Amino acid sequence: MYITLYGHINKYKVKDNYIKMTKIIAEIGWNHMGDLKLAKKMMLSAKKNGADLVKTQIFDPKTLKPGPWDHDGRREIYNKAMLTPEKYGNLIKFAKKNKIVFFSSVMNIKGAKTVLKFQNNLIKIPSTENTNYELLKFCNTKFKRIIVSTGTATFKEIKKIGKVINKKKLVIFHCTSSYPCKPNDINLPKIKLLKNFFKKVGFSDHSSGVEASVLSLSYDIEYIEKHFTINRNLPGRDNKFAILPNDLKNLKNFTLFSNKANKFRGKNFLKSEKQVRNVYRGRWNF
Repeated sequence: MYITLYGHINKYKVKDNYIKMTKIIAEIGWNHMGDLKLAKKMMLSAKKNGADLVKTQIFDPKTLKPGPWDHDGRREIYNKAMLTPEKYGNLIKFAKKNKIVFFSSVMNIKGAKTVLKFQNNLIKIPSTENTNYELLKFCNTKFKRIIVSTGTATFKEIKKIGKVINKKKLVIFHCTSSYPCKPNDINLPKIKLLKNFFKKVGFSDHSSGVEASVLSLSYDIEYIEKHFTINRNLPGRDNKFAILPNDLKNLKNFTLFSNKANKFRGKNFLKSEKQVRNVYRGRWNF
């Protein structure tokens, strides 16, 4: 007889009776389009509806290489959505005042240095920069905890991340960089593979809705990250597939339920069953 719980298989016993609480990251990214008032509304709404952390993005379009974004209007959007150090500092102060755990993704070392002016506890390196080894090395020396998304990477490249960044401070996020991600491409079982190589694993969910995030809870992950907005009619691609406040609230409730339901309570009957055991058991005559 074997009992399986979150990938731990042991003969006649369950290895762990404690299941970690998965934390939810609300990714507001650049959905605020540089409007600090809107960004603050998003941050407050995210916290109110269950987000444990709120994340934005730090980038400077001046460092953006030439590409298709120069011809389809995206560069203009990036220029508008950019958070200067002054704007970012303003949001950091707002987050502290409202007890919001607030951090950022960065695209290069310049962005990481901007974040360092305000905090060194946590930073994220997005999928498009997971082979930017100079950035990985820099963050490894400066930050206490580093999240790296694995979208677009081969498994060989993913394993190399663990050689560049100290695994004690690294959190690897399973991610499919498709926006929005179709169900056939979510690939949740890959989380199991990642957990064979990394102690801390999360899930950056780019699919529509919260169904994939709910299913990912069965993998006992550290974090779930979802793009978040308060209005899908706002400009920008990310607003269109981001979850709304009520979606976030539902995801939080699922997370709380999962944590309770999946905690091992022992192999014998529970205290809540005592009355039925004592009063109802054997009450029918032959």
